Amino acid sequence: MHDHDHHHNHAHGHEHDNHYSDMQARVKALETLLTEKGLIDPAAIDAIVETYETKVGPRNGAQVVAKAWSDADFADWLKRDATAAIASLGFTGRQGEHMRAVFNTAETHNLVVCTLCSCYPWSVLGLPPVWYKAPAYRSRAVIDPRGVLAEFGLTLPEEKKIRVWDSTAELRYLVIPERPAGTEEMDEAALAGLVSRDAMIGTAIAGSPEALP
Repeated sequence: MHDHDHHHNHAHGHEHDNHYSDMQARVKALETLLTEKGLIDPAAIDAIVETYETKVGPRNGAQVVAKAWSDADFADWLKRDATAAIASLGFTGRQGEHMRAVFNTAETHNLVVCTLCSCYPWSVLGLPPVWYKAPAYRSRAVIDPRGVLAEFGLTLPEEKKIRVWDSTAELRYLVIPERPAGTEEMDEAALAGLVSRDAMIGTAIAGSPEALP
């Protein structure tokens, strides 16, 4: 038996992520248009997509995390009803999917995967990273989460439990990383700068203030 829980509620059909969300559709339309007009080269398109993957999208999630770190009432609301708490900041799913926030603690580290396809919390994290959709990640995150995390450069102490959460079309997860030490004086905007997309998937932890440029 594996030493971690794997939560399944796969009452799900596979219509999943085949229909593009508004943002994806806009990016796609833009790409097609610009490429046809010869205004842009594919490398520049990659840069645009990269921006959505790592800069624009995940900043929403980082704001959610920073608020949870700074505001105990918001953190409680996030635990009880993440969909509503996140929507209160203006971030809502295109397809009305429900969100669940899972909080890392000293005892437990949370990791998110979608074993059946690539369900992902678009509204808070933007575009999924390429590896999130990869069969190797999707199968191995469940079987050997500790090994997968080590490959991402995250080696957790043996006594820390790892919980793996399996996203579905109906329910998507946002990991709330532990607040790094030495951040007591930081405001929400500064705190958000410590939160990477990978930390909100669970393949990383939040950065420390010393590491900031």
